[in-house]
Amino acid sequence: MKQHVTPYLTFNGNASAALHFYKDTFGGEITDIQTFDEADFHTPSQMKDRIMHARLQNGPMLLMFSDSFSADGSEASGTQVSLAVELEDEHEIKEIYEKLKVQGTVKMELQDTFWGATFAKVTDKFGITWDLILQK
Repeated sequence: MKQHVTPYLTFNGNASAALHFYKDTFGGEITDIQTFDEADFHTPSQMKDRIMHARLQNGPMLLMFSDSFSADGSEASGTQVSLAVELEDEHEIKEIYEKLKVQGTVKMELQDTFWGATFAKVTDKFGITWDLILQK
């Protein structure tokens, strides 16, 4: 049986902004987007424009998105997981690093490491932590 894990990112009302930011950062195509207004259950008026489900696909990389359904955003802390992106091109890792660090926090600068990879750790402006890896 072949298995894989797909990150499902939950935000507090800014999933659409995050989705488009990551599309600009990683490329790919938004393959699905639905708002809570499109759901077949009662949705409070302030939730109607929030994203219920969206997908961003770039080759084998798939990210899924949703806004929190809770009014206080308690479902959307984003701090329990970091996402590792393995890249194959030095230009690409530099470009992605530069985009993620804008209004974000660099945890580890982009650098060559003792374990034989170019690596960076960045928490972006949405609070998601990314590990960028280029094996040498």
